[in-house]
Amino acid sequence: MTSTVATNPYLEGNFAPVRDEITADNLKVIGELPAGLSGMFLRNGSNPQFSPIGQYHWFDGDGMIHGVQLQNGKASYRNRYVRTHGYNIEHKAGTALWSGMFEPPQQDLPGGPSKNTANTALVWHAGKFLALWEGGNPHALTLPDINTIGAYDFDGELTCAFTAHPKVDPQTGEMRFIGYSMITPPYLHYGWVAPDGKLKQINPIELPVGVMMHDFAITENYTIFMDLPLTFRPERMQRGEPPMMFERETPSRFGIVPRHGDNSQVKWFECPSCFIFHTLNAYEQGDEVVLIASRMEATTILFMTSEENADIPLLYRWRFNLKTGEVKQEQLGDTPAEFPVINNQFTGRQNRYGYAGKIAPVEVPLFEGINKYDFEENTCEVHLFGEGRFGGEAVFAARSDDSTEDAGWLVTFVYDENEQQSELVIVDAQNITSEPVARVIIPQRVPYGFHGTWVSQEQLQ
Repeated sequence: MTSTVATNPYLEGNFAPVRDEITADNLKVIGELPAGLSGMFLRNGSNPQFSPIGQYHWFDGDGMIHGVQLQNGKASYRNRYVRTHGYNIEHKAGTALWSGMFEPPQQDLPGGPSKNTANTALVWHAGKFLALWEGGNPHALTLPDINTIGAYDFDGELTCAFTAHPKVDPQTGEMRFIGYSMITPPYLHYGWVAPDGKLKQINPIELPVGVMMHDFAITENYTIFMDLPLTFRPERMQRGEPPMMFERETPSRFGIVPRHGDNSQVKWFECPSCFIFHTLNAYEQGDEVVLIASRMEATTILFMTSEENADIPLLYRWRFNLKTGEVKQEQLGDTPAEFPVINNQFTGRQNRYGYAGKIAPVEVPLFEGINKYDFEENTCEVHLFGEGRFGGEAVFAARSDDSTEDAGWLVTFVYDENEQQSELVIVDAQNITSEPVARVIIPQRVPYGFHGTWVSQEQLQ
């Protein structure tokens, strides 16, 4: 196999990988770092260490975490690869060995046909910092130095894949997770981890066919699964079709299970066909479970076809009535937006505010700003990064001295394509339309990436 030479938008511009791992202190700050903002912003992303084999998809690259620590009015930066089993083998070989999702799997590689890249998201729970990839185990790392400890299986208790988007209940400290398989029944597992980090239970959940289930949602007393029609059917291969396809004619199903429930307790609700990568939040209201998420009519993101109205995510709200079985679905805005977040202190509880990346009108997935939604007033305010400036997922960092829901800051990396410069941008969540309160100049380019998190100074210590 030879490396690809054809142009690929995810290997060019600010999608292109950076190979240097650096540490830099006393970074230049434009504006003033907020006195109450002390901790570390970390963001994961796809960053192949070698030229990829064959057709490269953005999801294929090795995980690299970029972190900015803010303390005592000063900022420091470091970036490190997640040193997974696959990363170490390729590093020793000096070349890429695993191909990506668009190529036939290679069965003869050590560790299996697919590489756990640990490149998607991050979570802090029970004093552990984990890099996540939904096809396998999390990887534990140290903070603030972002050094890899290794694959983490909760003392041998993790027996399924682990979602890139676990949910930590802010009231109980419990972490709930899912793990899906597209090829092996029952296709889904659901589990939870106690506040002390001990994995307590994993229950099989039966689905009719393997689907991609990138995210899920929790409320105080329930968990919501999304059985959406991005399916894997081996029989399609025999007809010369891709085994993985979005089925527009197949309804979407939402399964609601009690917090510590099993397969026998799942109540399924049927809705029109759609796809959801990311949920914003869910909560209970009377007999209803309410879900807010970025909904698309269809998706082509994992296979190279073009479908009308596909891959345009809009914010929607669903109301599932647990007594009557009725479902109500409503669109909450007409601005395409993805990577929705909230103040995590409201995870699973009714929230007034939500935030999401405002999608730029370009061919590749770029955000030109941050939307702030007020679900009580039904309004949306926008912070725009500026001409030729594009950002990523904005993470909410709460003020420690004010429990008001939107008291805090939205933190994200922004790349200025005019100046060819990366910055950490800090926006006051209560004054989202105003200029950033601070911009931290990063001494090297930070490629566009996936999901981040905020770890407070108290957690770091």
